[in-house]
Amino acid sequence: MSKYVQQAKDQLRQEILSATAKAQAAQALPASELPDFTLEVPADRAHGDWAANAAMVSARAFHMAPRKIAEALAANIHLDDTFFSRCEIAGPGFLNFFYRPEFYTAVLRDVAKNGESYGRSSFGGGKRVLVEFVSANPTGPMHIGNARGGAIGDCLASVLDAAGYQVQREFYVNDAGNQVNKFGLSLEARYLQLYKGEDAVPFPEDGYHGADITEHAKNFAKINGDRYVNAPDPERRQALVDYALPLNIQGLQDDLLKYRIRYDNWFRESTLHQSGAVRRVIEQLKEHGATYEKDGALWFKGEPYGSEDFVLVRANGVPTYVVPDIAYHYNKLVTRSFDKAIDVLGADHHGYVPRLKGALQALGVDTSRLDVLLMQMVRLVRDGQVVKASKRSGNAITLVTLLDEVPVDAARFLFNMREPNSEMDFDLGLAVQQDSKNPVYYVQYAYARLCSLFRTMKEEGVELRDCTDEELALLTAPEEIELIHHLSAYTGEIIESAKDYDPARMTRYALTLATLFHKFYSACRIKGEESSLAAARLYLCSCVRTVLHNVLSLLKITAPESM
Repeated sequence: MSKYVQQAKDQLRQEILSATAKAQAAQALPASELPDFTLEVPADRAHGDWAANAAMVSARAFHMAPRKIAEALAANIHLDDTFFSRCEIAGPGFLNFFYRPEFYTAVLRDVAKNGESYGRSSFGGGKRVLVEFVSANPTGPMHIGNARGGAIGDCLASVLDAAGYQVQREFYVNDAGNQVNKFGLSLEARYLQLYKGEDAVPFPEDGYHGADITEHAKNFAKINGDRYVNAPDPERRQALVDYALPLNIQGLQDDLLKYRIRYDNWFRESTLHQSGAVRRVIEQLKEHGATYEKDGALWFKGEPYGSEDFVLVRANGVPTYVVPDIAYHYNKLVTRSFDKAIDVLGADHHGYVPRLKGALQALGVDTSRLDVLLMQMVRLVRDGQVVKASKRSGNAITLVTLLDEVPVDAARFLFNMREPNSEMDFDLGLAVQQDSKNPVYYVQYAYARLCSLFRTMKEEGVELRDCTDEELALLTAPEEIELIHHLSAYTGEIIESAKDYDPARMTRYALTLATLFHKFYSACRIKGEESSLAAARLYLCSCVRTVLHNVLSLLKITAPESM
């Protein structure tokens, strides 16, 4: 929370503790210790700016009715040196507190002073966090789930950064294993079909049917001709993979940059095999007594670690896909010593997570340092109908085709409208609408409206200026107070978003800020008002513009000055 919100909260806690001591000294309350109590912002502002449950939680300790306790506390609370004007008792004994005007002035000063850095805090204490997201197989284009995962992961990383963590974004490149083998077989079939015909070369039953596979094969043939037609199968497949895989990885990088995602690291699975890290993980698990052999395969003994048993190494000596993943997360948390690793994964990984954590626990890793965000599926909707497409046939809507149809701003905003663990419908029609029904348009219009206001005022000779505390104290209309109150909550929203791994809080914050500004703009004139009030309202508008720009920047969404 912002400096002044935290200061106000600290003042309340201290005053309640002080009031308890005074009431006990006056024998209005028994000499028992006051239990821990909570201070929270009521959902209904009519119930105050803060509410305390101190009287409720101390009923048993004091052997008194909460209402009587609340009356004793309220009689001994003195708010003269705080940001609060009064305390009221509500219901069975809640204590409700109301801000005085000085608080709202302090908030506006804070926004104006900090500008682009307003909202940032040291909550994270500089802890190192690695956020891994998207990590699509480089064997084909990114699908719509990757589009959602990209928006969520990137915005979560931005939120964590603003909350005071040292954040790195990472893409895990699966450039080894079964998927790459299947990629090579698919490329090989398409390449040989160019020379032998489709009837002569059957396509792998579980191969990749996308047009990109055929295109790679054709381009490879343009460079190499029939040179590899009669080459040994392994040599042919390796040559095709060595040609096509780097192009696909570069394509992923280019497409994600269009989506405004820039990674700090592209970590290749192949390096884990080359360095011996995969082999070492297997040996370490054996040394820790966490494995056993069955039917010629090596199994992980999961029960002691809260996991089911699973195969680590097949009977043919080939590790299963989970082993490099164990080595990769060991690398994150032990080799590179990140304080926290966060994975943004699809919901289909729900059974995978206990296996991964169980193996890491067996290796002596504190698995509380690994958090996995399971993201639910996305349904594309157009004109109220679900858009169906098959990934296997190669007709799926990809990240690139989505961004050809939908502005990046809309995609990033709309994909962050819901919590990651909830399913969502992405309305393709809504995403391109240029009216208030489109949430991102609505927020951007508020920013453009603010910029237009300042241009108009400047043309009329009215410049933004600093205001005295007395002038800012003129901002007493309900629409003004609500707006300032929401500005004061921005830092706290970032912190809660970071704590909950929920960047959707930021889109909700932006929408509410835009709504409150539009209400203020309709209810509170600037032109034609007395000069001090007009200056104060313009100062408030400047603060709203700053915070709206900050939250849009956090989401990597443009803040247009005109629309």
